[in-house]
Amino acid sequence: MNLSRRTLGYAAAAAALVALLAWWAWPAPRIVETARAARGPVQVTIEEDGETRAVDRFGIAAPVAGRLLRVDLHDGDAVKAGQVVAEIAPLPISAAERDLLEAKLEAARALRLEAEERVRRAGMDLDQAERERVRVADLVAKKFMSEQALEQADVSAKTKQADVRAARSRAVAAAADVEAALATLSAIRAKAPTVRVTSPVSGRVLRVTEKSERVVQPGTVLVTVGDPAALEIMVDVLSNDAVRVKPGMRMLITGWGGAQAVEAVVRTVEPAAFRKISALGVEEQRVNVIADFKAVPPGIGDAYRVDARIVVAEKADALRVPVGALFRRDGKWTVFQVTDGRLAARGVEVGLRGTRFAEVAAGLAENDEVVLYPGNELAEGARVRARK
Repeated sequence: MNLSRRTLGYAAAAAALVALLAWWAWPAPRIVETARAARGPVQVTIEEDGETRAVDRFGIAAPVAGRLLRVDLHDGDAVKAGQVVAEIAPLPISAAERDLLEAKLEAARALRLEAEERVRRAGMDLDQAERERVRVADLVAKKFMSEQALEQADVSAKTKQADVRAARSRAVAAAADVEAALATLSAIRAKAPTVRVTSPVSGRVLRVTEKSERVVQPGTVLVTVGDPAALEIMVDVLSNDAVRVKPGMRMLITGWGGAQAVEAVVRTVEPAAFRKISALGVEEQRVNVIADFKAVPPGIGDAYRVDARIVVAEKADALRVPVGALFRRDGKWTVFQVTDGRLAARGVEVGLRGTRFAEVAAGLAENDEVVLYPGNELAEGARVRARK
């Protein structure tokens, strides 16, 4: 009897020791960051730095060589079309220089005719776009076309309206160049003591480039005039990103100084790229994307730096997970799903993939828990616990 009790005691002690050793050797659950699949918006964006600029900027240049008199205007001053912004005491010119001025006058007249023709052509394109918009609206009302087609027609009409405004501004500038060239020739022929340089448009002085009295050469920009309230955004993007950008796409502007993002619409993607050296010293081919504010925010001006996000694709309601949960396995997108405290690798089909969230088209259900930023130490079946 005593032997039996002693044997049972030894057996119990051995079992307790084995359990203790097993508990000590069994790995504790790893602490991981997790998130749940949920429905929400997904955006695919191109993010770059941008800059505001006046839509119609006019650099008023010296028409002749001479001594520039001191410019009395200051940055921000209002000017009217035809107002004198600078005066130049011209140097004596030769017959060849006079012939050159006459040739410039003829060139300015030719550019004015071209600008007027562009206005007519832009007007015809606008009329066609308006007719197309009305036709598409009728088809949409009859359920023969989608609402997206009407949105595209509206964007096209608004783009053509912007083209008409730009063409008219160029025509005004071309006409002012003719007047300036004619006034210069008239002053030279009449041997006037000074040549008056006038503003081609009404607006505000954006910058006085040459303030003090000095000798200037023909073509030297003296004053830049524009409308600081009529602003556009210029964003240079990589050329392989530019092919995805189309007129009418949304652009979200942040980093301009206000708390809220400001909406803009892409107007045009310039057809030619240019070379630029990045901050890391890498040569890049970049393309300028021009967009219009839907409403210019108060306080912002010409040449202000902004952060721009061009929305190239989006869904308002999609099943999404953070992009940090995705990794590649055997060439397929995969996530680690947490089920009853253990990991299970799940292959998923990814739709739109933005900078923060990715759309899950198949492979997960709403509210499924997944691991964020899974490391190489995680494996199928591993015990994990979500960080609180």
